[in-house]
Amino acid sequence: MGKPIVAVVGRPNVGKSTLFNYLAGQRISIVQDTPGVTRDRIYADTEWLNYAFTLVDTGGIEMESNDVILRHIRAQAQIAIDLADVILFITDARTGVTDADYEVANLLRKSRKPIVVCVNKVDSFQKQANDIYEFYNLGLGEPIPVSAANQQGFGELLDAVVAHFNESHENKEEEEYPSIALVGKPNVGKSSLLNQLLGEERSIVSDVAGTTRDSIDSIVTYNHIKYVFTDTAGLRRRNKVSDEIEKYSIIRTVAAVEKSDITVLMIDAMEGLTEQDAKIAGIAHDRGKGIIIVVNKWDAIEKDDKTMKRFEEDIKRTLSYLDYAPRVFISAKTGQRIHRLFETIEAVVQNQNLRVATGVLNEVLYDAMAMNQPPADKGNRLKIFYATQVSVKPPTFVLFINDKELMHFSYQRYIENKFREAFGFHGTSLRFVLRERKKND
Repeated sequence: MGKPIVAVVGRPNVGKSTLFNYLAGQRISIVQDTPGVTRDRIYADTEWLNYAFTLVDTGGIEMESNDVILRHIRAQAQIAIDLADVILFITDARTGVTDADYEVANLLRKSRKPIVVCVNKVDSFQKQANDIYEFYNLGLGEPIPVSAANQQGFGELLDAVVAHFNESHENKEEEEYPSIALVGKPNVGKSSLLNQLLGEERSIVSDVAGTTRDSIDSIVTYNHIKYVFTDTAGLRRRNKVSDEIEKYSIIRTVAAVEKSDITVLMIDAMEGLTEQDAKIAGIAHDRGKGIIIVVNKWDAIEKDDKTMKRFEEDIKRTLSYLDYAPRVFISAKTGQRIHRLFETIEAVVQNQNLRVATGVLNEVLYDAMAMNQPPADKGNRLKIFYATQVSVKPPTFVLFINDKELMHFSYQRYIENKFREAFGFHGTSLRFVLRERKKND
């Protein structure tokens, strides 16, 4: 199960982005006193107490506007609401409850999601205490006062948010099957691939309503093994708002990747690898998911004996950090090489769950250090005392070392490559945790 998703929503200029930036720990959402300035959803991973979750910022919701951009802001906010486990509804103590707040409240109530009402811009809790009571009229429970600008009141607010996590995830419990997210740009062939997967040689067990109106989760059986496939159909591009639409689809990808075991990144063979493909791949890599790169529409390419090799080299050059990701060339339209995709998925699932005995792991580690001595800085040399695997999905290793500052990224990558050479781990990212240990420990 992936991290819970918390959507920050409200009408324009109530301080959503200021609050989001503080909770996210960095200034990544534009803060400006102009309606509609936050045009794309921004997301960030954050933590409170022992809870990790994904926070999603949205543009201000204006229910009645006919402006083309504001209409799409409203649409992307709806997407965030559909995907959210908990909704954080931001209001403004200075203006009080407005008609627009009531309209947003009615929209949120229809979602049937847990809602936390936040009353922002309460700079003095004592002086403005009476101003908070009118927000009970929204009918969404107890309003919680905060000041995003002064960074006050966040503890109680976050306690209220995380209190809903167990509740929302208990409602989603179901039989565990390997979950596969089909991601990629619009029109790359995700839906066509899913249709092929549900074809004559595979049996569909059931259709399950997805997290949005544009996503469908389907349980597929292949070789007597059940998988859950999620098709994340992106919003289609339209004329001059195409750039905005492309940005809006990113949270669908984040949510699908977060809740999956394996991400199947689909690339259009006719377009080649694009910047957006690289962005999606980075999301899956950062979240420690299994990754398979699928090049679709391979039947439409004029080929010679070096075409596939050139395409492979382009992928390696652009996605050098994804050397471990297998690549499959298919045609979703004709079904060409679809069986190879399932074989690859089965292999990646096994590698994600692979455990290596500590003794064998350290033999490889010591051999690696003998071949390439750990780095030194100002007379101090990195010492890696031993390693142990602590979890799977992704395989995670703890390295006990003398000084974290001496562990250069390049040397950690070297150790990772040696582990991959020895044990495979094809298709899955690896995680490393560094623990300092003194000589007398």
